Amino acid sequence: MRNPTAAILIIGDEILSGRTRDANMHYLAGELTRIGIDLREVRVVSDEHAAIVRAVNDLRAAHDHLFTSGGIGPTHDDITADAIAAAFGLPLMVRDDARAILKAHYDRAGLELNESRLRMARIPEGARLIDNPISSAPGFSLGNVHVMAGVPNIFQAMVASLLPTLTGGKPLLSQTLRVMRGEGVIAAALGALAAEFSDLSFGSYPFVNNGAYGTNLVVRGQDPARLDQAMIRMQAEFGEKAE
Repeated sequence: MRNPTAAILIIGDEILSGRTRDANMHYLAGELTRIGIDLREVRVVSDEHAAIVRAVNDLRAAHDHLFTSGGIGPTHDDITADAIAAAFGLPLMVRDDARAILKAHYDRAGLELNESRLRMARIPEGARLIDNPISSAPGFSLGNVHVMAGVPNIFQAMVASLLPTLTGGKPLLSQTLRVMRGEGVIAAALGALAAEFSDLSFGSYPFVNNGAYGTNLVVRGQDPARLDQAMIRMQAEFGEKAE
């Protein structure tokens, strides 16, 4: 039985301009690998309504899960919730349960729940809230789309709230062999091993260490016994020890 597949849609002009470096894709990839959901696609779009709608509809149709990051804050350019609602053809409204969560948070802080902050309580009809223990403003899930904040520590807290509700498959395991030879030297032998162990995935990642060329060979799969067999064959072929 195959693992569920996923995509992540990263939303924000600040990512595309280079002003902000995205950390959320890296974090989510590790968490999904751990629970057996295969991340297959990553896309970045600007804060443009039509672009977000188009990407959401493409990715939610192609994968079992779509995770989004960014654009659910209190300012005018936080338009992710609007775009998600439009993608599903659903109304967007201030929800009483989301409003109550925000009111309690701002009451504790001694701050007003003003109109800008109330934008974060706008949720598409029928969506399920995703808990946010950091700043309280909730994310939401609608169908197979999971909408979360862009701030990394808040995104990570939302992921921790969301993942226990999702069904995964077999975790993807990996082992690495460090070879002090360049890719061009080992490519043919590595290709033969990949054909022999066609149920596994082989990757090669070159590096230079003190002027010497080397390659990290990574084998990935779901069966630990097969990974061990592949590593034994790689060690015999290349005469190196696994990391």
